[in-house]
Amino acid sequence: MTVKTSVSISNQQDAFARKLVEDGRFSSVSAVVQHGLELLREETELKDAELAALKTLIADRMKGEFVSLEEGRERTKALMAAKRARHGL
Repeated sequence: MTVKTSVSISNQQDAFARKLVEDGRFSSVSAVVQHGLELLREETELKDAELAALKTLIADRMKGEFVSLEEGRERTKALMAAKRARHGL
C-alpha cells in the first residue's frame, strides 16, 4: 500500500533525484525518495540495535568483578605472554 504525501526538497536534491531518474537508476523521483527513506530506516534500526547491544554489554560488565587498572594491565600482560608462548614468539 502506498500513501501520497507532500514533501519539500532543495533544488540541489531535486536536480540530483531527477538525474538519477534520467540515468535510468530509478523509475521516478518518488522512487528515489522512497529508496532514501528506506536506507534511513535501515540505518536507524541498525544504530538502535548496536546501542541496545552496547547497553547490554555494559550492564553485563558492570555485574562482573571490579578489576583495578593495575590488575587489568597485569592480566593483559599475562594473556599476551601466554599467547606469545603458544605461538613460539
